[in-house]
Amino acid sequence: MPEQPARAWRVVLEHVERDLLDGRLGPGDRLASERDLSADLGVGRSSVREALRVLEVMGLIRTATGSGPQSGAIVIATPTGGMSTLLRLQVAAQGFPLHDVVRTRLLLEDAVAADLAGQPQPDLDAAHRVLEAMDADGLTSVEFLALDAQLHLALAEASGNSVVAAMMAGLRTAIESYVQQGAAAIEDWTGMADVLRAEHRAIVEAIARGDADAARELVRAHITGYYTAAGLTRSIPSAD
Repeated sequence: MPEQPARAWRVVLEHVERDLLDGRLGPGDRLASERDLSADLGVGRSSVREALRVLEVMGLIRTATGSGPQSGAIVIATPTGGMSTLLRLQVAAQGFPLHDVVRTRLLLEDAVAADLAGQPQPDLDAAHRVLEAMDADGLTSVEFLALDAQLHLALAEASGNSVVAAMMAGLRTAIESYVQQGAAAIEDWTGMADVLRAEHRAIVEAIARGDADAARELVRAHITGYYTAAGLTRSIPSAD
């Protein structure tokens, strides 16, 4: 019985995965041609093209037509883009429970605060730019909370941990969705915005002076405090 198309393109994905794991392929290397992959793996060229489209969306390859060194399907090193895209799609399709999103934030941002505070000279320029943007007059809650999410992402990216940064980027949509939902339940939004500004600055200052314990405690208090104030959850999970 001929192989079903849905399975056929997976054969190509598994073949590329094996080559990457075994070191036969790496960043900058070109995949075999569609014709060669089709013949070697015993699948149709349409299945090969489908697999290449999936790999491109995942951020593992880029494709270009024509001839020359930049043509064909080439392996690229963009784990942040690929992982973030996949996680965003999972968030959109599955609707992760708020409890799980909060716990994941606590775990990830605890690590970010510790990593950054442990660096001799953490790069906090992007974080400071976001802090300044959040001081602008007339920001709506939607605009403010979008900047809030950007600040947390900027810190994750500054930590230098590309996996953590990718996960934070992938969760950003879910985080924004939940915090926006909670803003409607806060009667004194202006007061809450002032609290959040102060908390953000305290976190960044603790990181800048290398106080990892304080930075971690401030991050946890910041995340749990907002969710509690917004009535989004009754029980915040422990990060320990």
